[in-house]
Amino acid sequence: MTQTVKRGESLGAQVAQVLRHRIVRGELAPGARITEEALAEEFEVSRGPIRDALTQLSFEKLIEVQRPRGVYIVGLTQDDVDQLYSLRGALEQLALSRAMRVDDAARWAPMAAAVGRMGAAADAGDHAAFVAADLEFHSQIYALADHPRLEGAWAQYLPTFTALLEVTINHDEDLHESSGDHVILMDVMRSGTPEQAAAVLTAHLDGARERMLSEISNRPA
Repeated sequence: MTQTVKRGESLGAQVAQVLRHRIVRGELAPGARITEEALAEEFEVSRGPIRDALTQLSFEKLIEVQRPRGVYIVGLTQDDVDQLYSLRGALEQLALSRAMRVDDAARWAPMAAAVGRMGAAADAGDHAAFVAADLEFHSQIYALADHPRLEGAWAQYLPTFTALLEVTINHDEDLHESSGDHVILMDVMRSGTPEQAAAVLTAHLDGARERMLSEISNRPA
């Protein structure tokens, strides 16, 4: 089946997004071989965007390019999930500690707005809107940190964590608990101690990691 892409947006990024989601959801199994030719035909684009997508997915360790043999799906193992969340934990704890130094209430407004959108999405049962607001919330932690290189590191892995969240969010039929967790995290960042905030963030990310590990362990062998 032909997979359409939107003109005007980065074609390589769009192709990478589709393939990333297939890999994270387990629709493309580890060891499976894919080719530039087949992908170019499926997405109706030239080889250039396909190569851009494969370069990005190779950076994310989701595929392995073995020229001239082909491109092979690496997928996600439990160890991969542990690595991704341990990396995110290290990055986000640093971002959180720096963000808590910010006193200007106006700079916290985008995070508060993201919390509001999460609450509205939870009320509506809108998982897609919740994912977008959730990721914006966490991106604001990095924005508040005033550390461009740290924010850049988060941006590099944001597509991967977007795909992970889109899988794990489906474990939560009722999104209100997750929405409430973000309210607590924002409140403790504004008025709690660094130790309290670090503990809340650790518990939050550990919960996400466990949901992804559960997802992988329940897939057919």
